[in-house]
Amino acid sequence: MLALAGLRKSVPGGRVLFERLDLEVAPGEIVAVTGESGVGKSTLLNLIAGLDDADGGRIAVAGQPLETLDDDGRTRLRRDRVGFVFQAFHILPHLSLAQNVALPLVLQGAGGAEGLRRATAMLEAVGLAGRAGSRPSELSGGELQRVALARALVHRPALVLADEPTGNLDPETAERILDLFVQQVRGSGAAAVLVTHSERAAAVADRRLRLTRDGLVPHDGR
Repeated sequence: MLALAGLRKSVPGGRVLFERLDLEVAPGEIVAVTGESGVGKSTLLNLIAGLDDADGGRIAVAGQPLETLDDDGRTRLRRDRVGFVFQAFHILPHLSLAQNVALPLVLQGAGGAEGLRRATAMLEAVGLAGRAGSRPSELSGGELQRVALARALVHRPALVLADEPTGNLDPETAERILDLFVQQVRGSGAAAVLVTHSERAAAVADRRLRLTRDGLVPHDGR
């Protein structure tokens, strides 16, 4: 579902963040990427999503090489095949929960009554039954992260990218979100890349890899 080969990325000034980075992630598999601050974990997610360009190497999402796509093609790929879960939630305050979750469907042209039905069903799947009409201001941080997870999965993406999805949550709430993340990603058959500083979050993955200048290496002891 995701294939990276020989990926290289540097920052302005020429400092190499990482090179010779290889990774393959299968449907239903969750890979956790850890590493020190500044090593390029979020940058790696941006490269996979086609939001930034690598200096070398190849990226393919669901069999589609990114280098063959122009900006419009990458936008369509993100819209149709990729789901995002962010630490900061990025829930729109002026929309109801169902409207927030339905946004990926609206972008695909599948909004309206059917989109709201699917969004409501997804909210029920993440434990927010009966809250479709609520506003984000009425929810706790853990509930907002559930909304973010529902939005990431409602359009049945091939790949889910999660950037520190439990970073703003207390340990108990983070535990519940991680359990829900694993359940929903595996249930949908999506591949997932989880970037995190949290040992507990990394532990839910099938594989734990550490990002270094020389690419991804197995986590110590795994």
